[in-house]
Amino acid sequence: MPPITCPRQPGGMTVIEVRGLHKAYGGRKVVDGVSFEVGEGEVFGILGPNGAGKTTTVECVEGLRTPDAGLVRVCGYDPAVQRAELTRVLGVQLQESELQARLTVREALDLYASFYPVPVDRHSLAERLGLLPHLGTRFQQLSGGQKQRLFIALALIGGPRVVVLDELTTGLDPRARREVWELVESIRDDGVTVLLVTHFMEEAQRLCDRIALLDGGRIAALDTPGGLIGRATAAKAISFAADTPLDPETLRALPGAVSVETADGRTVLSGTDETVSAFVTLLARRGVTAGQLRVADASLDDAYLDLTETNPR
Repeated sequence: MPPITCPRQPGGMTVIEVRGLHKAYGGRKVVDGVSFEVGEGEVFGILGPNGAGKTTTVECVEGLRTPDAGLVRVCGYDPAVQRAELTRVLGVQLQESELQARLTVREALDLYASFYPVPVDRHSLAERLGLLPHLGTRFQQLSGGQKQRLFIALALIGGPRVVVLDELTTGLDPRARREVWELVESIRDDGVTVLLVTHFMEEAQRLCDRIALLDGGRIAALDTPGGLIGRATAAKAISFAADTPLDPETLRALPGAVSVETADGRTVLSGTDETVSAFVTLLARRGVTAGQLRVADASLDDAYLDLTETNPR
C-alpha cells in the first residue's frame, strides 16, 4: 500500500489547522481559545511558561487528548477520530520518552518500522542521523544526544509529512544540542513540516519560521522570531562603565529610554535606536568616556519576558 500524502488545504499550504481550541481539567481552563495554522514545510514553534497550555495543545494535535471544543486538523484529518490516517502522516517525539534498556538501536528501528506499511529505509535513516556506528548498542548505553537522535529517527521512520518535536534538546550539552538543531534543519529542508515545542529561546530563534507564544492558555503573540523581538519594549541594551558617573535620572530622561540598572560599576541602559543616538550625544557633550561600551539588540528572551508579563492570567 502506498504511503498517504497530505490532502491539500485551500491554497495548497496549510497542514495543521487549530481553531478555537478549548480544554479544561476539573473546571480549570488550560487551553482557552487557541487558534493557529502551520504551513507546509514550516518550522512552527510553540513557546511559553510552564502551565501555559503548550503540552495540552500539542497533545490535541497528536490525538492524545480530545478537545472540549474547537477544531483540529492535521493534513485534513481529525486527530480525535481518524487515528489510523493520522499516524501515517504524523511522527511524534514526545517530551519524555524511554525504551527498554536492553533494546538495541537496530531492534528499535526494526520494531517501529513494522508499524508502517511503507517505512523509510532504516539504513539510510540511521546513516543520516549518525546512528550507524551504534546499531548494535543497547538503549541504556547511549548518550543523551544519541538517544535524542534515535527518538527523532523513530519519529521519522514512517515517512511523515508532519513531525512534532517536544522539548527535544532538554538535558543535552551545548554541542549535542547544536547537532540536534542541524538535524531539525535538514528535516525542514526535506519539506517536512515541524511543530516544535521548546523552552530554549536560542533554539526557537534559530529554528522557527514563526512562533506562537502561549500565556495562560491563550496566544499572547504569533509572529516570526524577528517580529516578536521587534515587539520588545526595549530594542537596544547599552552596557558601559563610565569614568565619570552619570545620573540615572539623566539617562532615564533620554528619548526612548526604558530602564537603567547599575551593578558592579557597570550600567545597562535599555531603550530604542533613538536612545543610542541620544546617549552618544550626551557622552560627547559632557566629555565622558564610556569604557567597555556594548550595544546589543533585543533578544527573543526580552520579547518573551515583555509579552508574557503583559498578559497575566
